[in-house]
Amino acid sequence: MMQYTLKKQLGQHFLHDEVVCQKIVDALRPGIENLLEIGPGGGAITKYLMHLPVKNYLCIELDKDKIDYLHQLYPAMKGSIFHDDFLDAELPFSEKFTIIGNFPYNISTQIIFKVLDWKDQVDGVVGMFQKEVAQRIA
Repeated sequence: MMQYTLKKQLGQHFLHDEVVCQKIVDALRPGIENLLEIGPGGGAITKYLMHLPVKNYLCIELDKDKIDYLHQLYPAMKGSIFHDDFLDAELPFSEKFTIIGNFPYNISTQIIFKVLDWKDQVDGVVGMFQKEVAQRIA
């Protein structure tokens, strides 16, 4: 099985606590039709998201190694993962959508500003932020 490595230059930090992963996913409101995961990394929450009854599930990942890893681990994801920097990405859906992710500290603020640019399309954001970032957002 292919392995992946943490790339600190990309601000990567991966969740390993299954209880926390499940809590993040459980925080999604029911009835979501379109879901975008930012930075699936090694798939800690992705493995739960793939089985949700959503119409469209997409994810965006900057690290090509993680995309290759996810394609190997979850072949059904082919076509659902975009290799791009979220901060430069185009609007992924024509309808309203929800965003989920384990957001890296070093770009959390920029992610929020990008989400605000898309405020007419984004109907919710669920994710893991470092405590200090969450307090600033609140």
